[in-house]
Amino acid sequence: MDFEQARFNMVEQQIRTWDVLDQRVLDLLFELRREDFVPAAYRALAFADLEIPLGDGERMWPPKLEARVLQELELDRNDAVLEIGTGSGYLTALLGRCCAAVTSVEIIARFSAEAAGKLTRAGIRNAHLQVGDGARRWGDGQYDAIVLTGSTPVIPDSWLRQLKPGGRLFAVVGDPPVMTARLVHWTAPGAFSTQDLFETVIAPLRNAVQPERFVF
Repeated sequence: MDFEQARFNMVEQQIRTWDVLDQRVLDLLFELRREDFVPAAYRALAFADLEIPLGDGERMWPPKLEARVLQELELDRNDAVLEIGTGSGYLTALLGRCCAAVTSVEIIARFSAEAAGKLTRAGIRNAHLQVGDGARRWGDGQYDAIVLTGSTPVIPDSWLRQLKPGGRLFAVVGDPPVMTARLVHWTAPGAFSTQDLFETVIAPLRNAVQPERFVF
């Protein structure tokens, strides 16, 4: 398989056509070898516009979603990022190349261990992987950006309290079959603005906070 041609086709036919035009993001997609992060059985599908199974009922995001999220977050080299759900580790690697440090929390220990090896081989030194349940918050730190790689019916205030001034949070919010990719900006102490970006459907975050539902 000609991986370089497949990578070029992915960027030109999937990524650009999904309004990802930030040259930093496009360059990064050429630099970081996505095929090294997918399970070996699916290596030939590394650049396809689909979710790739990771096992344990989890799936890797399609390339265009990874690229779009990276563009929307507008990360700075001084930013600290929190990722909830390490998965394959590829998005972790992309984030790590764009910021000062990324803390990535994964509830499935095998995923975290496998991602650690992949990140090391890719030369990513600023990713701090931790095993645990980050569905409601993680630790007491504050971050310039938070990314949830699983969907959630609601965004708990606990995550918003972990945003630094000017911080951003990306989440896919809702229940299937209707979900919305949402970007939340810290605007002032206790105040946030919300921007709905596009509709999509991804697997739910394990143990995600559920809204109160009326019982008749």
